[in-house]
Order: sequence, then C-alpha cells, then structure tokens
Amino acid sequence: MDKSSDFVPYYAVIFTSIQNEEVEGYSEMANYMQLLAEKQEGYLGFESARNELGISVSYWKSVEDIKKWKQQSEHQLAQKFGKAKWYRFYKVRICKVEREYEQGA
Repeated sequence: MDKSSDFVPYYAVIFTSIQNEEVEGYSEMANYMQLLAEKQEGYLGFESARNELGISVSYWKSVEDIKKWKQQSEHQLAQKFGKAKWYRFYKVRICKVEREYEQGA
C-alpha cells in the first residue's frame, strides 16, 4: 500500500477467512475484484496473505467509500459466491487508521 500516508486518517477493511475445500473460480474472482476495487472512488490500496487463514486488508479514504464498495453490484455477486461456495468462515472488521509508520523498503 503506497498512497495512504497522504490521507491519514483513513480506513482499513480487514477481511479474515478460512476457505472451503472447493475453491474453483476463487482466484479469478479475487483478481477481478482487486482490479475493480482499484477503480473505486476513495480506494487507497490492498494487502493480502493466505495460509490456512487468509487476511486481506483494503484501505479507503472514508467510511462512505467503503459503503459504496460494499454495494457495488459486481462486488455483491462476489460476496454471494464467497458465502455460498468459497468460505467456511469469514469476519470483516472496519478500522480507522490514525497513524502509520514503517521501516525498510
């Protein structure tokens, strides 16, 4: 994520999940959602890691931008597939980031 520091405070949507055994089509949908999110108003960036537990964090300028992304029609379709096919468990957290710092490149 590289654009956030210009927008402190900003918001993070933390999505943690455990996938089902059958994940056919998941990678393609995840890649498409990433491309689609990048085009949304207020989008700042994305980070993700997966072992058994997946953690994906998207960053947004405002809560309103997050609400618009949640309501985006293609994103809603992906959410339905996730609930019906891909995820055994998931949790969503929305957090306000008030400060950030880093070390290294």
